[in-house]
Amino acid sequence: MGGLLALSRLIDAINVRIGKAVSWVILVVVVISSVNAVFRKAFDMSSNAWLEVQWYMFGMIFLLAAGYTFLRNGHVRVDIVASRLSERGQIVIDIIGILAFFLPACMFILWLSVPMAIESYVQHEVSSNAGGLVRWPVKALIPLGFILLSLAGVSHLIKCAGFLMGKCPNPTHPEGHKTSEELLADEIANAASSK
Repeated sequence: MGGLLALSRLIDAINVRIGKAVSWVILVVVVISSVNAVFRKAFDMSSNAWLEVQWYMFGMIFLLAAGYTFLRNGHVRVDIVASRLSERGQIVIDIIGILAFFLPACMFILWLSVPMAIESYVQHEVSSNAGGLVRWPVKALIPLGFILLSLAGVSHLIKCAGFLMGKCPNPTHPEGHKTSEELLADEIANAASSK
């Protein structure tokens, strides 16, 4: 189990590094969007290329940060049943969900997106918009993002097994990080107590 947990830590380190790097792309998108909006409204100048750069970067943020978000337990969960179970029961539900749904869905999307990205590259696909950009880089982000997300799922699966074996803490409660729901609950409790 020690080797698998080391692999999990490596996967997590990769996703953290990429997630933090991609977070800077948000700033770039905001700047490009702002400048583009000012030029369009103030000077009646517009560029399809700059609009497409915004879309490509938004896709980059969404796809490349998905694994990091999964690692930080930031994706939406529907815990109607699982919330009523013990920690071990919740982990078993996670394992079943990852094996039965999460990884098969990621593999299916990879199976569909890799040939599409390769075909786009081989054909030198370009946007049909005037002044548009080449399409293969953004299409290549799809399989790359789902590879990172699949790796995050494998890492979570390893940590779930490790938790059930008593080898690591509960992976649904990352150490030192409160979930968005926990932060909101704390904020509401603090606001109620200050009244």
